[in-house]
Amino acid sequence: MLNDSRIAGLYKLNVAERIEALRQHGWLSPADAERLRDGRQVLSSAAADKIIENVVGVFGLPFSIAPNFRVNNRDYIVPLVVEEPSIVAALSGAARLARNSGGFQASCDESLLAGQVYVTGVANADAAVQVLQDEKPALLDAANDVHPRLSARGGGVRGIEVRRLELPDGAPLIRVHLLVDTVDAMGANLVNTICEAIAPMIARLCRGDVSLRILSNLADRSVVKASVCYNPVDLAGNGFDGDVVRDAIVMANNIALADPHRAATHNKGIMNGVDALAIATGNDWRAIEAGAHSFAAASGKYLPLTQWTVNTNGDLLGEIAIPLRAGTVGGTLDANPAAALGLAITGAKSASELALLMAAVGLAQNFAALRALASSGIQQGHMKLHARSLAAAVGTPDEHFDDVVARLIEGGEVKRWKAEEILERLAPSKAGQRAPNATAAGKVILFGEHAAVYGRHALALPIPDAVSVFVETADATTSLAIPNWGVAEEIDPDNPEGVAAAIAVILKQLDIRGAGFSITVDSQLPRAMGLGSSAAIAVAVTKAICDVMQLPVDNERINDIAFECEKLAHGTPSGVDNTVSTYAEPILFCNDGALQVERLGLTEIPPILIACSNEVGLTGEQVAGVRSRYERAPQRYNALFDEIDKISLAGADLLQARNYEELGLAMNVCHGLLNALEVSTPELEHMVTLARRAGAAGAKLTGGGGGGSIVALCPGTIDSVQSALRQAGYRTLVLQQ
Repeated sequence: MLNDSRIAGLYKLNVAERIEALRQHGWLSPADAERLRDGRQVLSSAAADKIIENVVGVFGLPFSIAPNFRVNNRDYIVPLVVEEPSIVAALSGAARLARNSGGFQASCDESLLAGQVYVTGVANADAAVQVLQDEKPALLDAANDVHPRLSARGGGVRGIEVRRLELPDGAPLIRVHLLVDTVDAMGANLVNTICEAIAPMIARLCRGDVSLRILSNLADRSVVKASVCYNPVDLAGNGFDGDVVRDAIVMANNIALADPHRAATHNKGIMNGVDALAIATGNDWRAIEAGAHSFAAASGKYLPLTQWTVNTNGDLLGEIAIPLRAGTVGGTLDANPAAALGLAITGAKSASELALLMAAVGLAQNFAALRALASSGIQQGHMKLHARSLAAAVGTPDEHFDDVVARLIEGGEVKRWKAEEILERLAPSKAGQRAPNATAAGKVILFGEHAAVYGRHALALPIPDAVSVFVETADATTSLAIPNWGVAEEIDPDNPEGVAAAIAVILKQLDIRGAGFSITVDSQLPRAMGLGSSAAIAVAVTKAICDVMQLPVDNERINDIAFECEKLAHGTPSGVDNTVSTYAEPILFCNDGALQVERLGLTEIPPILIACSNEVGLTGEQVAGVRSRYERAPQRYNALFDEIDKISLAGADLLQARNYEELGLAMNVCHGLLNALEVSTPELEHMVTLARRAGAAGAKLTGGGGGGSIVALCPGTIDSVQSALRQAGYRTLVLQQ
């Protein structure tokens, strides 16, 4: 794999965008990217029930990746399964800095597991040891006969070690180590089987009794070493000189050498990275933990697994020696699709290669922790990510998220109540804020997209109070602010563009001259997502200006003005958006030369879920594209429009009757027709599939297509469908409250 693991700005992307970035950089196959998007890499309850006993569900943990790693001149993306904040960011940063000096170097001289057979009740221990030494060739042959396929794969029992020990009461104890090369398997079952098979022969030779026969998790015959070098220039930051940080890291390591209490925390930091990678690749992290800590105490004193010194060039040199016996076949890899995916992301072709990567990850994590301790303190990184978790927990919208996090950290009180207090100041509740001058509804089309432009029916529902507008009179200039969209500008009456052009149309239609306004729009609708945001803004602004200027304008006139604004946005609009926005009622709409608007009386709000894709859907472009294709094949397209028209009419009856099962089927059929119109996209198809798999009765694109949004009908399944779409990285909006 020649892929570059340096992916700048990965943390700024949402989940779906990160998956796509990994696919584009070659770290994910298209099939694996698809599995991540729709959640099929997750272990199912049915599969889990086959792995262990008494399963009642599956417990989730974040599955993340750390980019930037270079080990032995090869790039790696590191998958991590861990819930502790700061680990992923710290690893990524440590790996990025290491690239400046060539990355990590790692090696392992041998990779063997020790299977242990303990024999007690021996009358003459010295004689027993000698017999075992003499019979080593026969014991080796017998041990290798247990797993002939292992030998065929290049593995097998490589040696036998015999040692006399004493029990606490002084009784002799014979320990036999069978040193096994398990190739790419983790090897626990292999080694245990060999031990159990060969134990009777050993006991017979010793003339004693077998007490234990099992592998040892102290893999001191599989010690992996890794090293890294950091230039002091790269260590500077947050007001700290690089040389000072370098020396403080060395001192922190020396303290761990002197004090086992510190060494325990020091090594725990190493294992933060090693364990997270082990879990992500289906390896036995408990065995790795046990072996690492036993190795750290092998001298009789518990010591750190790393060593940090200053080399002759004044650079910071880090080294780690850690027992690691990883596996790339067997274990849970076959049963857990997430583990198999994690292994595929690493690109490691063998167990030994994966072990080298694990050692580099442990060294990088240790560096990151020591650097934080040596400079700004470990809590800064933890608190930043804790602040992000709190901001999410209190429901902070995207437009205020970074601000809430920054204010939490700046204030020093990273608490839930503080996050709620900050959010209330930034986005006051309706009870505490000034009432808007006007509101307007967004829209979601159930049936009739594009066909409505050609005189067929469309069935649409309002998204109530989706846009609120605050207007104040000003001097001659008019300003527009839409904080949710990042819009803040003065309107140039001679050359207005974008939303400002629609405001200019409104002022002209209302015949307002010489007056200026300060217009603030609070839109809960994302831009260019097919949810009628442009029409809703036009309607709400028109109503708000009329409120401020005390102009008596009825809904019919407001609808006409909004339609003129829609022409700017969409070229040849159907009129559905502005009509739904103006009247804020479910409608069956048709404009075949004579406008027909049938307002539908519903006894309940249907269980509708809307999900936004990561691609904008520009309705004007899609309308123009359909127009071009229609002109080339009018008969074929009219047939499609007629079918959509029939579904719209039938859908209105089904909606009023609350026949959601049939309504969902109709939505699925309509989506197929829209696909035939060539307005769907691979991402919209993926979202529709996700929704249906999660339990939606029906799902289809909504609006112009080419991106934008989907609508799903979810009687009794809104939570599961919403969870599936959010897990895949999509924003959602529930129509039913």
